[in-house]
Amino acid sequence: MDPTTPVSDATEVKKVDPQQVEQATHSVTETAAGIVNLSDFDATLYFLDENEIEYLHSEISREYEEDLRSRVTSTLLDIFEQQRDASVRQEILGILDSTLVNLLATGHFRGVAHLLREVQATIQRAPDVSAEHKKALTELPVRLSAPDSLAQLLQSLDDAAELPPQSELMELFDQLRPIALATVFSWLRRIHNPNVRWLLEAAAERLASLNTSELVRLILVREREIALEAIKRAGALKTPAAVQSLSKVLSGPDVELRQLTVQALTEIGSPSALQAMERAVEDADREVRISTVRAFTARTYKLVLPRIDAAVKGRQIREADLTEKMAFFEAFGTLAGDGGVEYLDSVLNGKGFLGRREEPELRACAAIALGRISGAKATDVLRKASSEKDVVVRNAVNRALRGAIT
Repeated sequence: MDPTTPVSDATEVKKVDPQQVEQATHSVTETAAGIVNLSDFDATLYFLDENEIEYLHSEISREYEEDLRSRVTSTLLDIFEQQRDASVRQEILGILDSTLVNLLATGHFRGVAHLLREVQATIQRAPDVSAEHKKALTELPVRLSAPDSLAQLLQSLDDAAELPPQSELMELFDQLRPIALATVFSWLRRIHNPNVRWLLEAAAERLASLNTSELVRLILVREREIALEAIKRAGALKTPAAVQSLSKVLSGPDVELRQLTVQALTEIGSPSALQAMERAVEDADREVRISTVRAFTARTYKLVLPRIDAAVKGRQIREADLTEKMAFFEAFGTLAGDGGVEYLDSVLNGKGFLGRREEPELRACAAIALGRISGAKATDVLRKASSEKDVVVRNAVNRALRGAIT
């Protein structure tokens, strides 16, 4: 074909309008954007702000962290309160008993404490509870405090490589009943873990303060460790009701128990407690005698003066060591007052057969006793001995004079 020949109308190329192409493309883009563009939803009612999202996160976390076992326990007890059918309540009691054992075995102590607290509330709230069911509910907390159960629990805690949170243990020990006091006392010296011991000390103090009759009973038990702790607690709590039991211990053969008893009676400090201590002035043990006499001196308990007077003027005091001599003479000076000056003068300045004086230690003790009196008569007696040649006596006289003058 001749290139110069014109193309026919049938084979002529049709030209595309650019404006039409642009309009078509824009229409397709708008349609697609209307289907998939998520930005169109930003301003809808379903969009959450940051506070709402944080709230949802916190609620989800709380739901996951909540202990379902405690919730189950509460649900069971709610059913027990609402259902008055005896068979239903009996079944729930069986489940609760198994739950308590399981919680203890798995070391879930917070759950145990929760169960025992809720049981006490249920006893008060549940209507028409039979005597049998009430007894069963009451025995649940007692099971934890029973000697065998509590001993096993304390042993496992002491042996544990890692303890439960302290808050859980505190909640658990708060649920112990009075019958646990003896077991707690016996374990205080056995526990090696300091954290467990601290919690057990707190439990012992709480139980002892709330159960005076049980504390008094334990003072006279045969188990020595328990008696020792009971005596110490009675003194620390200043329990007047314990005086009678403590006075019986003073007549016993155990020296350590007698020493602790004197301390306890001193801390109690009531007239009956001091009266119970009087016979300990003649105790066979030196430490008991000294502690007793010093307690009377500190409290100026004059009713014991006849015993002190007999001891100071007797022969046994001359065989005692300086500490005991000093304790008795100080007590004599404090309690006798001016009435004891004449005898003390005879010890400090008097002369016996062939002009012999008392031994220096005894004379020095007499000087200290005169310093305790600190009256004009006592001061005159001390001044008579101010030029004493014996160093021990002279130092005691000068010290007593300074105290008497000041």
